[in-house]
Amino acid sequence: MGLVAEFKTFAMRGNVMDMAVGIIIGGAFGKIISSFVNDVIMPPIGILVGGVDFSDIRLTLKAAVMNGAEIVNPAVTLNIGNFVNTVIDFLIIAFAIFMMIKAMNNMKKKEDAKPAPPPPGPSNEEKLLAEIRDLLKK
Repeated sequence: MGLVAEFKTFAMRGNVMDMAVGIIIGGAFGKIISSFVNDVIMPPIGILVGGVDFSDIRLTLKAAVMNGAEIVNPAVTLNIGNFVNTVIDFLIIAFAIFMMIKAMNNMKKKEDAKPAPPPPGPSNEEKLLAEIRDLLKK
């Protein structure tokens, strides 16, 4: 089997397509969570810690080299605030996924706990055949 044909077989499997859809939805979900963290959660936390905007927290390793108003070499910084925002994004996403999986497991437990329906009784044909068998035995 050629490489192209083998790749086509691999790519057209159902689980690969499901994974692609999950990645696309996950990317969109990540944007929503990032906006939630940056626009909803971080401002109140910033107020609680004295009006600090976390995205502005930086540690300058090397100052920018200026020639008048022109920047010759930009500053080298560790963007600690952006890292804190990213960690909070991750924690929220991880918690949301945990809650979703927990809900799915609870639904599966409830489904598994349901008693199996009783097996159906004999059909009319089976009843009729049993009567005929009994009559023939007599």
